[in-house]
Amino acid sequence: MPKKQLQGVVVSDKMDKTVLVKVERWVMHKKYRKRYKRSKNYKVHDQNNEHKEGDKVLIEETRPLSRDKAWKVIRKL
Repeated sequence: MPKKQLQGVVVSDKMDKTVLVKVERWVMHKKYRKRYKRSKNYKVHDQNNEHKEGDKVLIEETRPLSRDKAWKVIRKL
């Protein structure tokens, strides 16, 4: 089974080998049928600390690397 991939923007790079990535998606309201934005922050593994705040990145699901971290950076977009 292929691993999930998401794209988002790096919000924080203050941690060592970890970046915080904000992923936004559009959802439809069930009753009113209006689309609105939802966002979620993911802690993502960045082995070489090469991604900085504001970078658009592609992330991929991986095995749990710590309590909160189960994603890794694939590449910069």
